Amino acid sequence: MRGVVLHAPRDVRVEQRDDPTIVEPTDALIRLSATCVCGSDLWPYRGADPVTRPSPMGHEYAGIVTEVGTGVTTIRPGQFVIGSFFASDNTCEICRAGYQTSCIHRVGIGGLGAQAEYLRVPLADGTLVATPDVPSDDLIPGFLAASDVLGTGWFAAVAADVRPGRTVAVVGDGAVGLLGVLAARQLGAERIIAMSRHEPRQKLALEFGATDIVTERGDEGVARIKDLTGGLGAHSVIEAVGTQQSMMQAIHATRPGGHVGFVGVTHDVALPGDELFFSHVHLHGGPAPVRRFLPELIDLIWHRRIDPGKVFDLELPLDDAAEGYRAMDERRAIKTLLRP
Repeated sequence: MRGVVLHAPRDVRVEQRDDPTIVEPTDALIRLSATCVCGSDLWPYRGADPVTRPSPMGHEYAGIVTEVGTGVTTIRPGQFVIGSFFASDNTCEICRAGYQTSCIHRVGIGGLGAQAEYLRVPLADGTLVATPDVPSDDLIPGFLAASDVLGTGWFAAVAADVRPGRTVAVVGDGAVGLLGVLAARQLGAERIIAMSRHEPRQKLALEFGATDIVTERGDEGVARIKDLTGGLGAHSVIEAVGTQQSMMQAIHATRPGGHVGFVGVTHDVALPGDELFFSHVHLHGGPAPVRRFLPELIDLIWHRRIDPGKVFDLELPLDDAAEGYRAMDERRAIKTLLRP
């Protein structure tokens, strides 16, 4: 099969890889209907994460089950399924508490490489969720978004304790931040402040439910949010970048007693203890337990109540994956969808 392999920073190639096979009885094989490039893929692409050997890329996926292992009981060939970027058994104590990305048996999908024609999914019964039927083609981008960026934005909103009547600020205008706006609207937020300097992303944020746009960053961005909230700060802040500046901007923009939901993959973030101590801000986040939210998100997408697939503003064939990476790296695209 064809699959995307990162050889070195900014060296993305589509190569022939071995077709996946059933390894464990709990595995399932999927023929991918669509896959995509994630903002977190840009960290190794840019060299911020070390690339020590050729690495299969991709951890977002949706497609048709072609084969299952002898131990799989709830997933069957022919179903259209979506799963998370971490495979989980969904039965351990941590999973039952709603944190499937910390499952004691978790397996990272990224190491298996979902930017390809086929994918082996471990722990299929606990990881995969089927749609009611094979969806029409126009719904596939939305279901693909559910496998990571929608579920991650949703978790960020939940971690930030978004509730009806509250003011939410969103730091980061990538796919996760934009879908955090959508999630905040669905969860009933009264005011949603999207922080963005890019007109296409501002437009999509407004379409997803943002009420205000703030273009300033850092201390100026914090001051603007304070201006919009009577000097208090937002009740809930979604942090969807993962840098020192974005994390501190999120904390400083939150009112005392408020909540920060952080889902940006952190790079060189250090929290000053005194600032955190006197902020009275709740912090919660990490790798989003997408599996917790998949049934609800699939239902919303299936019944066309939300359209998260709009974050894909560039669609390319799998063979053009390198251009998809370049477009996102250069901020010419919010998120690239790849068709195998």
